[in-house]
Amino acid sequence: MQHKRFLLSCFCLIYLTTSFTQNTTTLAERLGYPAKTKLLIIHADDLAVAHAENQASIKALQQGAVTSASVMVPCPWFPEMAAFAKAHPQHDLGLHLTLSSEWLPYRWGPVAPRSEVSSLVDANGYFYPDCAAFGAKAKAEEVERELRAQIERAKAMGLEPTHFDNHMRCLFYQNPLFFEIYLRLGREYGVPVMVGREFLNNAPETYRQLITERDIVVDRTITATPKDFKGGMAQFYTHVFQNMEAGVNVLVMHTAFENDEMTGMTAGFPGLWDAAWRQADYDFFTGASCRELLKANGIQLITWREVGKLLKP
Repeated sequence: MQHKRFLLSCFCLIYLTTSFTQNTTTLAERLGYPAKTKLLIIHADDLAVAHAENQASIKALQQGAVTSASVMVPCPWFPEMAAFAKAHPQHDLGLHLTLSSEWLPYRWGPVAPRSEVSSLVDANGYFYPDCAAFGAKAKAEEVERELRAQIERAKAMGLEPTHFDNHMRCLFYQNPLFFEIYLRLGREYGVPVMVGREFLNNAPETYRQLITERDIVVDRTITATPKDFKGGMAQFYTHVFQNMEAGVNVLVMHTAFENDEMTGMTAGFPGLWDAAWRQADYDFFTGASCRELLKANGIQLITWREVGKLLKP
C-alpha cells in the first residue's frame, strides 16, 4: 500500500510539474510577441521636478526614442505636466510616487495635509532626504494616505496614469508593508507598477509572497550608475542595446537641459544624476545613433500603456 501511495505521489508531482511548464507563458508572449523578442520601454524619470526636466522630457517623448515617462506630483512643476498630459493624452505618462526629497536645499513636501501624514515629514514639513530616514519614521497608514492623495490629485488635474513607479525605490527596501501598499494601489487603480524580476529574485521571501497573478513583473530593469556616467553615457547605452536580452526590459533614465535651473537644483551633487548627466541622457535618446542602435539590435519599443492592457478585463 505504501509503495502504491509513493508511486501515486510521484505521478502527481510529475503531472503538476509538466502542466506548469506547458502553461508557462512569457510576458512577451502575453503581449502578443514571440518569446525571443527584445522589448524595451525607454522610461524618463522625475518629470515635474523642474521646468528644464519637463521641457527636455516632452521633446524626448515627441521627437526622440523615449516611449514613457513618470511624473512627481508633489513637485513644483507638476501643474505644467498635468496640463501637458490633459492636452496630449496619447503620451504614456505614469506617476513617480514620491516620499523623499533629496536635492538639498531644494525641497518639497506631501500632497496630503501635513497634519495627516506627520510621520513622513521632518521638522520643517518636508519629506526626508533619503529612504533610510523615511523608513525609520513612516507609518504605513500615512504612506497609503499620501500616495492616494498624489494619485487623486493627478487624476483631478487631467493626468490619467498608465502605470506607477517609485522615486528612489523607498517603497521597496524599507518595509514589506510599504511594498504591499504599492502593489495594492496598482491593482485598485488598474495599472501596472514597476517591479523587476531581479528585485524579487534578491528580495526576502516576505516580498515575493506579496506578488499575485494580478501583478505584472517585468523581466529586467536597467539604469546607469555614477560609474557608468563617468565612462560616458553614450558608451553605456550602446553597450546596453548591444547586449539586450529577450523579454520585457525597462530602461530608466532622466532627461533635462543643463541650464541655470538644473545646475542650481543639483549643485553639490556632481556626477549623481546632476544637470550634466541629464543633458547627456537627453542628447543620447534624441540623437540619430539611438534609433540606429535600436534597429541594428532588433529592439522593439513598447509602452507601459501596452503592458497595462493585460490588466483590463
